[in-house]
Amino acid sequence: MAPPDSPAGGGDDRPVYTVTRLNHEARGLLEASFPLLWVEGELSNVARPASGHMYFTLKDDQAQVRCAMFKGKNRLLRFKPGDGMHVLVRAQISLYAPRGDFQLIVEHMEEAGEGALQRAFEELKRKLSAEGLFADDIKRPIPSLPRRVGVITSATGAAIRDVLTTLERRFPALPVVVYPAPVQGKAAAPAIAEALATANRRAECDVLILTRGGGSLEDLWSFNEPEVARAIRASDLPVVVGVGHEVDITIADLAADLRAPTPTAAAERVSPDRETLLRQFRTERDRVTRALERRLRDRAQGLDYLRRRLVHPGKRLRDLHERNHAARQRLARALALRQRDRRRDLENLTARLHRAGPARRLPRNREHLHDLHERLVRATTQTTLPARRQRLQSLVRELEAVSPLGTLSRGYAVARKDGQILRKAQEAEVGDKVDVHLGEGRLDCRVEGLGESDLPDSHN
Repeated sequence: MAPPDSPAGGGDDRPVYTVTRLNHEARGLLEASFPLLWVEGELSNVARPASGHMYFTLKDDQAQVRCAMFKGKNRLLRFKPGDGMHVLVRAQISLYAPRGDFQLIVEHMEEAGEGALQRAFEELKRKLSAEGLFADDIKRPIPSLPRRVGVITSATGAAIRDVLTTLERRFPALPVVVYPAPVQGKAAAPAIAEALATANRRAECDVLILTRGGGSLEDLWSFNEPEVARAIRASDLPVVVGVGHEVDITIADLAADLRAPTPTAAAERVSPDRETLLRQFRTERDRVTRALERRLRDRAQGLDYLRRRLVHPGKRLRDLHERNHAARQRLARALALRQRDRRRDLENLTARLHRAGPARRLPRNREHLHDLHERLVRATTQTTLPARRQRLQSLVRELEAVSPLGTLSRGYAVARKDGQILRKAQEAEVGDKVDVHLGEGRLDCRVEGLGESDLPDSHN
């Protein structure tokens, strides 16, 4: 039996593919060789069957390719695709095996012109954000009451009219300087950057407004150029950007110190509101008026109190004179009483001094001293002195009896070895030096021998 891929009944070993196998392997090669890629072209033959999938042809002026976008993907579209639209798709290359049709499986679709610009915008936004141009900590504060406002925009556009009208309505006294610059086209971005630099060199404003009216992403593209963003951050003056409508976001909005959704809103953000200031002024004026009235009322009450306390100088002098006279009289009486008391005290002290004076006590003390002297003489000569002398002699005799000097004077001696008194011969050895103290003098001796004492034993 011949193999399935070989011609029936033949013995040929040439490899033969079935159509199914060929298409499946071709699809595998295509899908493995090409990753997801972006393809741009024009839509044609757009079909939406009941299954919810979408089938169409993507073509340019020289070729075309069939495409399929399944239900789960085309539900995410933000627009309705139609024949003749120029689109950009992200797709996987594949092959429809049952028919052998080369095709693209589309995962994402966007309008080509707007989509390309949007991708460029997102890429530029990520790049400048990485450089730190959008960081909040480098934003400059907007002055609450600027002395002069600068406006950078087209001198003939609707934005300048909106800004000037709003400033006139909110605060007519606020001066405005216009730095004209084109806001669309290739020359717009360099002109805007130069206008920012000019405003900073002239330094005649406190805050700048960079603005223009609404438009498509392509119309607003000059405000997405990096040189405009860098010029905004290089400005020494704070910059408020109000471009397009509220939904329009540009790179200049992100780099600005303050983003306003419209030109009118930008003018409102930089200008004080006259009515609000007038209300604040009236409120402050009323507060100050009330404070002054209260202060004047308090001072008037104080003045009335002082007026009631005020006394005529003549009456006050008379009162002071009378008070002085009364005080002098009280002082004279007090001095007289004090003098009388001091005189009485002096007399009493004089009498006490006379009674206790030495002239009266001296004779009596002299007689007492004479009696004490006689008693002392009698006590020392007749009784105390002989007894004391006899007692002293007795103590001297007792001391001489026990004194070692008395013993030595009777022929005895004291032997010492190394300062210690020897009481036994055995306490010394032959050859030892011994000091012998006599009744008079000392002998330095050396022991020649040891023996028993030949004196009578005092214990026997």
